[in-house]
Amino acid sequence: MELTTLIGFLAAFCTTFAFLPQLIKVWKNKHAKDISLRMYIMFIAGITFWLVYGILIGSLPIIIANTITFIFASIILVFKIKYG
Repeated sequence: MELTTLIGFLAAFCTTFAFLPQLIKVWKNKHAKDISLRMYIMFIAGITFWLVYGILIGSLPIIIANTITFIFASIILVFKIKYG
């Protein structure tokens, strides 16, 4: 594996799994009042564009990271809508 690809995977891992503690906290507490709805909507739109970009250029780190981030952020958004 090339160094640049490895760095891409490390960056993807860090930025993607940074959402996991927030997801777990919202899930456990059933409380999402302090999370910005607009921010998550814009963030998911951005992640969608990054995912499309990754697919277009064939970058596996970008595709994997943004797919997982999209899932995590979407779950948080659903909790935000559900729990206010």
